[in-house]
Amino acid sequence: MRAVLRARLGWARRALREAAPGRAPGPPCWSCGTALAGTDGAPRFCPACQALQPPAPRPDLFRLMDCDRSFRIDVRQLQRRFRSLQRAVHPDRFGQRPPKEQYYSEQHSSLINKAYQTLLNPLSRGLYLLELSGVEPAQETDCDADSAFLMEIMEINEKLAESKNEDIIEEIETLIKVKQEELTRELTAAFERDDLQEAKKLLGKMKYFANLEDKLKTKKIPS
Repeated sequence: MRAVLRARLGWARRALREAAPGRAPGPPCWSCGTALAGTDGAPRFCPACQALQPPAPRPDLFRLMDCDRSFRIDVRQLQRRFRSLQRAVHPDRFGQRPPKEQYYSEQHSSLINKAYQTLLNPLSRGLYLLELSGVEPAQETDCDADSAFLMEIMEINEKLAESKNEDIIEEIETLIKVKQEELTRELTAAFERDDLQEAKKLLGKMKYFANLEDKLKTKKIPS
């Protein structure tokens, strides 16, 4: 119990330390009414009564997961942050707490899972970066001008639909993996030079390969 209280106090102190000067105050503690500083979305506990507070309405997922707002991320750091946050707010820890606090722990846990999955996957991470920059994601028609790319996707689709040979399916799986790795490298370069339109185009292509990956998974599931 003491360890849990120490962890909660640690989150509260950190939130107060990291509060930027001039940041608008957040809502008061729902449990005891103590005034609280604004938050960037990280889970926090009231310094007075240690009650878990609700998550911010629209947190920055990069700040929540303690990552730079960049396409290039440290996966191990992301994983460590994910485990640390989940240990602090997992619903299993709140079984004896008031229903409202149990609900907030579920909200935090769900948000942390969403943030982790969004930033871990190159496609969703790139799309989220575009969203933060106010850039609309690419539509399928945006790739229509690249006839060579569309032909390549069509050929892979046909090969995948017709093939029942495991060796050919593995060959397609390897090809898709290589293509996704190439696109990820190109996306990293595009984001680092702040070429958001190029990043948008590459993410559109990545969506096609993600769809192929989904079809491949269905193909590999025994009927």
